[in-house]
Amino acid sequence: MKGLYLVTDRALCGGRPLEEVVLRSVRGGARYVQIREKDQTTRDFIDEALRIKEILAPFGVPLIVNDRVDVALAVGAEGVHVGQDDMPYAMARSLMGPGAIVGLSVETWEDVEEAEGLDCDYLGVSPIFATPTKTDTKGAWGLDGLARIRAFSRHTLVAIGGINLSNAAQVVKAGADCLAVVSAICAAPDPEAVSRKLAGLIEGR
Repeated sequence: MKGLYLVTDRALCGGRPLEEVVLRSVRGGARYVQIREKDQTTRDFIDEALRIKEILAPFGVPLIVNDRVDVALAVGAEGVHVGQDDMPYAMARSLMGPGAIVGLSVETWEDVEEAEGLDCDYLGVSPIFATPTKTDTKGAWGLDGLARIRAFSRHTLVAIGGINLSNAAQVVKAGADCLAVVSAICAAPDPEAVSRKLAGLIEGR
């Protein structure tokens, strides 16, 4: 895995349909899309995930569902992302199957060490910088923390938290394989243009 990883947040889309923001971001170069919903009913979450999956299919971009393995299975999503307080990784992997993308958040050094023995597809290093979109974390890793994980871990690293055009290049230099971005894309007047610039930074263009 390498590239720009969009994490959705409907509240930041400024009244625009989430589907529009996702489409524009993928046109700009997002290679992965994680749909994250904390306050929708299961039915609404499934309906939204199906609409997003349909948008992504022509681009070959995988849909990753945050937290909800049941929703991921219901819509045939390509992957799921679990946090330390969600379904245990081994259980999520067992349900999703060996071919699915299963990512795991790491918020402490103990999490990183424990993950070394797991066959997860990536570690979500969370958060790199303090961010209002993620308040339930144990403190920011910073660039030094990310670099320390890169030196230790065999896994793909997906950096998330406070990443935008002003700091993205530094995050890549510190060892991120993917940049997971929320507000810098969802709240942007032009999600396609921002996505193109961020994707270019990751890919060295």
